[in-house]
Amino acid sequence: MGEQRVIVVVGAASGIGEATARRLAAWGDTVVAADLAQADGIERVDVTDEDSVAALLDAVVERHGGFHGVVNCAGVSTLAAITEHDAAEFRRVVDVCLTGAFLVLKHAGRRVSDGGSLVSLTSLNARQPGTGLAAYCAAKAGLVSLTEVAALELAPRRVRVNAVAPGLVITPLTAPAMDIPGVRDGYLENTPLGRSGEPDEIAGAIRFLLSDEAAWMTGETMELNGGAHLQRYPDLLGLVMKAFG
Repeated sequence: MGEQRVIVVVGAASGIGEATARRLAAWGDTVVAADLAQADGIERVDVTDEDSVAALLDAVVERHGGFHGVVNCAGVSTLAAITEHDAAEFRRVVDVCLTGAFLVLKHAGRRVSDGGSLVSLTSLNARQPGTGLAAYCAAKAGLVSLTEVAALELAPRRVRVNAVAPGLVITPLTAPAMDIPGVRDGYLENTPLGRSGEPDEIAGAIRFLLSDEAAWMTGETMELNGGAHLQRYPDLLGLVMKAFG
């Protein structure tokens, strides 16, 4: 494994971020877990606040002498037809999922050790549109391009920048939708491997991207969705309207 690494995981209080923090710690890394939510062992950070992001990473450098990687799992979503979409709600999703990712990449890129690795969590929705998901789809598609630009700009320092794009994974963000009739079946019928993913499976992909095994990979978005990108996205908005009118 070589020297012990210091890895910052943003969005680590639950879901994929929590699984990633646990997996990296079990692998022997020193993990700094951060989130907007308050919890034991969790540093507080608001990815929409540039000063908050900078302060978190400055504190990591002061405490540990530097860091080798950052994983950004922060994200939110909403559901609305474009013609009915509240502009403030659209901005909220973009602010967390895209502008927040930019701020993490900006300040992590300034401070990460040469040869380090930055990983963002994007989504199947970066390439596959879903009804009612205009804000989320737009933000996650933007994050794919942002990842590629950051990979170009940070390559002279051998800093690698990649992303993981999960399909359906049951987390606190997605679980409420699974209770809506037809939603779970709609996802699984369009997933060739026939099941949703587990947070720990996404964490394993993130761990790979942080490792020396991925030393020649940068600017890549790793699709991890059971083959769902080969088919179609369920009509999420239609199913919600059918259930609730």
